[in-house]
Parts: sequence; structure tokens; C-alpha cells
Amino acid sequence: MSRPFDHDALWVKAKLFLNRAMDDDSRSFDEQALWAALALELLAKAALARVSPLLVAEPNEEGTNLLIASGLVKGDARKFTSVRAKTLMARCHKAFKPFDQAEAMKIINGRNEYLHSSGAGFMAIPPHAWWPRYWAQAAILVTALDRDMDELVGPDREGVVTRYLEQNAKNLEQRTEALIERAKQRRQQRLEGTLPERVAAEWKTGPQLAAQLDHSQVEICPACGSDGLLEGWEVVDSQVHYPTAGGYGADEEPDYSYSDDVSVTLSIGAEYFSCPGCQLVLGNYELLRQAGIDTEFEVEGDPDEYFGQEPEYGND
Repeated sequence: MSRPFDHDALWVKAKLFLNRAMDDDSRSFDEQALWAALALELLAKAALARVSPLLVAEPNEEGTNLLIASGLVKGDARKFTSVRAKTLMARCHKAFKPFDQAEAMKIINGRNEYLHSSGAGFMAIPPHAWWPRYWAQAAILVTALDRDMDELVGPDREGVVTRYLEQNAKNLEQRTEALIERAKQRRQQRLEGTLPERVAAEWKTGPQLAAQLDHSQVEICPACGSDGLLEGWEVVDSQVHYPTAGGYGADEEPDYSYSDDVSVTLSIGAEYFSCPGCQLVLGNYELLRQAGIDTEFEVEGDPDEYFGQEPEYGND
């Protein structure tokens, strides 16, 4: 039996509940929202427990929950009590920027009203408005867990979440801020020696973080100021530079005997940034632009691909 505060087990349970929440063929919206709200609480608990199980343990006079969370005494889910949802959301608000406690509590309060009173609960907000607000907060907790959305809902349903997130005007800004703030937090914990053991074991080297695209250049990390790697594969533009001294001018026919002096500059569309110093990864153009990273960079190309190649002759 897994420990009641095990963040991996909480993550798996959140996945199960969200699978039910996204099953719109057989469930009404209020039932879907109920499962989703339960999953949000599990994600918040998992994100905090991954840092330290003590963050989700309800303190009492005997200290039983704290002792179980610290590993000093054994205990299962029947003996362990976690903190209330309101406390979870308040702690996530402080720990995982830009998680919004007020927005999260609207979801939690809707759940409580749905279960414990005669109020409208989730029905007070129409589904097309409720889901974008829900996924905006859930996505931040997924980032805090150093996970991706497709790991939570599966690749087949990731597009559904993305469409809801795109309806939220602040999503891109919040997503970028969450990634950068989480990277800063990881780096600080590592420098101070307080990074949880399991998180430290997941720390990757530069080559492991990189996307291994065709072109790359060193780029300053927006989170920690270290040297990161900006990558791309699409050649947006290319410029061939010919020598002028002792050869030919820009308006003259090139002399192939000077081909060794020709250089090529390629403009590459940036698509991916990674930093081994804080483990920040910005995996698409929109995130790079929001983080203030140039979305194009220049590299030196191979002149043989653009100039001086002998034509191929056939035998027919």
C-alpha cells in the first residue's frame, strides 16, 4: 500500500479523476466538474507533497500526522489526515506562482456547495467559461510537478485542454511565469541543498534537456542568468557573403577560385530553449516570445550547400 502522502500516488489518482471529468459522453457537466474539482485538490496536494510530505500533514496535539509524514512512525491512509483544501490552495498560491488561490477556491467552493447545500454549485458558471478557468490553475500545478499536460490527460485529450487554455487570455503569460518561477525555485533549492532527494535524482544534464534540433546557440536563461541552449531547425533566411578584396564585387560574377573565402549566415527560427542550470524548458515559439527570448538566431552555414558546388551531369 502506498503512503497516503506519496506524490506519485496522488498524481495517479488525479489522472483517474480527470479521466472521469473529461468523459462527456455519459456525464453531465456538474458531475464532470465535481471530478475535476477533486482532481485539482489532489494535484495541489501532490505538488506540495513532492517538496515535502509535511506540507500536506494536518498538525494535531499528538503530532501523529506530522510523525507519519516525516517517516518517524508508520501509518496508512486510515491514520493520516491531510490539511484542508483551503490550506492547500493558500500554500500553493505562495509556493507556485502564478497559482491563484482565489480562482482555485471558487472551484473548491463550488464543489462544497454542490455536495453540501442546496445551492447551484458548478451550475452558476456555464461550462464554456468554467473549463478555461479550471485548466488555467490545473496547468500551473502540473508545471509545479515538473510534468506535462499530456502526462495528465493523455495525448488524445491534450488538444481539448489546449483549446480551453487558448480561450484564457492570460494563459500564456501564466504558463511562462509558472515555468520560470519553478525553475528559479529549483535552482535556489539546489544551491541551498534543500532540493528533495527524488527531485534531485531527476536533474538532467544539458544534452539530456536539449531537443537535439539541427541548429543551436548559447542563450542567457531568463530564470537564472546561466548559459542555456536555444535551438531550432527551420532556416528562415540565408545570406551568402562574398569576398571583395582581391576578388570580385557584389555586382560581379563570382569567381569559383575564391570559394574558400565565401561564408554563409543562416537565420534560424527558434523553437526550444533549455537551461541545465535551473532545468527550465520553454518548448515552443509562444513561450520563447513571452519569456523575452529572440525567436530567431543566426548561425554559420556550410558554403558548399549554397555556393561552389559542381553541377551533376547525367549519362543520358
